[in-house]
Amino acid sequence: MIIDEIIQGGWRHLAFVPLRSGVEICALHETSETPASVAVLRYQPGAMVPRHRHAGLETVLVLDGAQSDEKGTYGMGALVINPAGSVHSVWSERGCVVLIHWERPVEFLEE
Repeated sequence: MIIDEIIQGGWRHLAFVPLRSGVEICALHETSETPASVAVLRYQPGAMVPRHRHAGLETVLVLDGAQSDEKGTYGMGALVINPAGSVHSVWSERGCVVLIHWERPVEFLEE
């Protein structure tokens, strides 16, 4: 499946697996040579990811629903860029689906 298909709603046909409580993941690109990854995350209503620090750039495209952090709420079509060193937590009141790319894994500051 190509990214255009995913953006057009093809994410509905992906196989998701649990990542955290209320959050599922479908990895689209991972390699052992680099920590960078591309995935689709699906948040159930009320799901959250605790406060964490980004070790590298993270780019998020909201495909469905709305995702929130301490800076605001981002609806379908929003592009969220979290630079290396930024810190935040993420939640979704109604649930959401996002296409996400990160250069390096995050460091969780709380669980």
